[in-house]
Amino acid sequence: MAVPKRKPSKARSRRREAINMRLESPALTECPTCGNKVARHQVCPKCGFYKGKQYIDVEEMA
Repeated sequence: MAVPKRKPSKARSRRREAINMRLESPALTECPTCGNKVARHQVCPKCGFYKGKQYIDVEEMA
C-alpha cells in the first residue's frame, strides 16, 4: 500500500482547498429592451420585461 513519505505542508493543503472554495459571480446578460444587466432567466427590474413580454408594470410599483 502506498504511504506518503512526508506530511503535506499547510500551505500546500490550504492552496488545494482554496481552489475549490472560489465563489463565482452570477452570469449577467443584457436586457434586450433597456440594456440593463440582468441575471439569466429573470424579469428585468428596470423595465419589467422578460423574453419580449412585460410581466411587471414598473411605474405601478414606484
